[in-house]
Amino acid sequence: MISLSALIERAVRKNPNGLSTRFKGREQTYAEFKANVSRLGGALQTLGLEPGDRVAILSLNSDRYLEAIFGISWGGFCMVPLNTRWALPENEYAVGDSGVRALLFDDTFSEQAKALLESVADLSTVIYMDDGQCPPWALSYRQLIEDSPPVTASDRSGEDLAGIFYTGGTTGFPKGVMQSHRALWASAIGCMPEFAMSRSSVYLHVAPMFHVADFVGTMASVIEAACHVMLPGFEPSVVLKTLAKERISHSLMVPAMIKMLMNHPEASSTDVSHLQYVLYGASPMPAATLQQFMATWPEVDLIQAYGQTELAPVVSLMAADAHRRGGHLLKSAGKPTVVSDVRIVDESGQDLPLGGRGEIIVTGPHTMLGYWNKPEETAKALRDGWVYTGDAGYLDDEGFLYIVDRVKDMVVTGGENVFTTEVENAVISHDAVQDVAVIGIPHPEWGEAVHAVVVLQPGAAVTEDEIIAHCRDQIAGYKLPKSVSFRDEPLPLSGAGKVLKRELRAPFWEGQDRQVG
Repeated sequence: MISLSALIERAVRKNPNGLSTRFKGREQTYAEFKANVSRLGGALQTLGLEPGDRVAILSLNSDRYLEAIFGISWGGFCMVPLNTRWALPENEYAVGDSGVRALLFDDTFSEQAKALLESVADLSTVIYMDDGQCPPWALSYRQLIEDSPPVTASDRSGEDLAGIFYTGGTTGFPKGVMQSHRALWASAIGCMPEFAMSRSSVYLHVAPMFHVADFVGTMASVIEAACHVMLPGFEPSVVLKTLAKERISHSLMVPAMIKMLMNHPEASSTDVSHLQYVLYGASPMPAATLQQFMATWPEVDLIQAYGQTELAPVVSLMAADAHRRGGHLLKSAGKPTVVSDVRIVDESGQDLPLGGRGEIIVTGPHTMLGYWNKPEETAKALRDGWVYTGDAGYLDDEGFLYIVDRVKDMVVTGGENVFTTEVENAVISHDAVQDVAVIGIPHPEWGEAVHAVVVLQPGAAVTEDEIIAHCRDQIAGYKLPKSVSFRDEPLPLSGAGKVLKRELRAPFWEGQDRQVG
C-alpha cells in the first residue's frame, strides 16, 4: 500500500531511533515523530471532519509543518499547503475554492488565519501550531497532541487524493492541482537514483515547504528514514552556518538562493565537507553562478530538476556527471527520470522526430489527478494520461531534453510561478491603463522578472511606480511587475486577435540561450 502514512510506518521499522527532525533546538526520533503524527491525525478526526476533507497549512518551515503534512494524511484528510507569499485575497480564494474545513497556522500568519476564519464559510477550525500564546479564537496544536491518543492510520492510499497544490491559472485565478499519494511517492522515487540519499543523510528544508518541489526532498528523506533540518526561511548567513553546524548532506534550492550563497563573503570558508548534493530548478541557472558554485564548492555535486506542479513535480534531471561534462549539456534539462515518459508532439499531438521542436508532454505514476473543480482545464492539460506541459522543447540523440520556449504565458521568477493573466488583471484595473501585456524578461538573479507593457488611455499619465503600487494590494509581492514600459501604439495582435507576446519578448531575450527554466 503506497500512502504517506505507510511511509512513516516503514521509516519507523527501518530506523526507529534515528533522528527524524531537528528544528530550533528540538529533535525527535522517527518513533516519536510517528507518535505525534498519529495523535494529530486522531485529533483532526475529533473535529467533525469527514474522510477526504481538506485541511490547509499556512506556516513557515518547521518540524511541525512536517508533522502536519503526515498527520493530515494519517487522519484520512487532504492537505492544502498555502503559499506563504500570497496576499489574503489569493489565499481566501484557495481556501474557499477547495472547501478547506480546518487550517493550521503559525505566528507569522496569525492575522491572516483570523481573517480567513471570519471570511471563508466552510472554514470552521483554526489550529495554532507555534510556541507562543494560543489566540482565543484558535485551538492549540500542542494541547491537541497532548490530549489525543494515537490512532490507526487511515487506509486512504494509492490514487486517493493526498493534496491540492495551488498554482497560477490562465483564467486569472489559481488552479488547485490534485496529487495522489502514489504521485508524491513516485516523483521522489524518480529522483532518488541521482539524489542518492541514505538513512545517514541530513536534508535541509530551506525552500518553502508549501512548494511541491520541496516534497521531493521530503518524500525521499522519509523513504530513506533520513533526518530533516528546517529553516523558517532563507537568509544566506544562516544557511551557511546551518550547512556546517548540522552537517547537511542534501538540500534543494532555487538558483537565486544559490547565487546569494555564492556571493556571501563566508561562502568559500564554510565547512561543506558533509554536503553531497544540491538539487536546483524552477528557473534558469546563470552560467556564471554555475561556474562560481563549482569553483567555490568543487566537492559538492549539483543536480538540475525540470518539472511542474502537475507532475508532482519532477520530469527530468541533469545529473552531476552531466554538470561535470559541461558544454552544451548545461543548456539542457537533463534526462527524464525513471518514472517519466516524455514525448515531443506537434500541434495535432503527433510525435516529432529527434531534434524536432514541439510541446513537451509527460506521463507516469506522478501525473496529477486533474485540477480541482476545473474539468475543462483538466481536459486541456490531461489527455489520455499525458500531461501537456505547455513548454516547448526537443530531445537529442542522447536522450537529453532541451527547453526552448514556453507555450503558456507563465513567468518563473526566483522559483515561483507567475501567470501573466493574474498580473494583467491587476494592472488594467488602474483607471489610466487602456491595455497591458505582461511578459517575463531576463533577470540575472531571479532568472526571469515580471515586466508589464502598458498602453495608456488617451490623455492619461501615470508613472511606473504608480502602476506597481496600484497592484500591491491585489497580488503577492513576487507577482508585482518589477518594471513597466509604455507604448504609444496598440499591442501587436495575431489574426485571431491574441496579443503576440513573442514579439514583445524578443528584444529582451535576444542573445539568451533559452526562455524558460
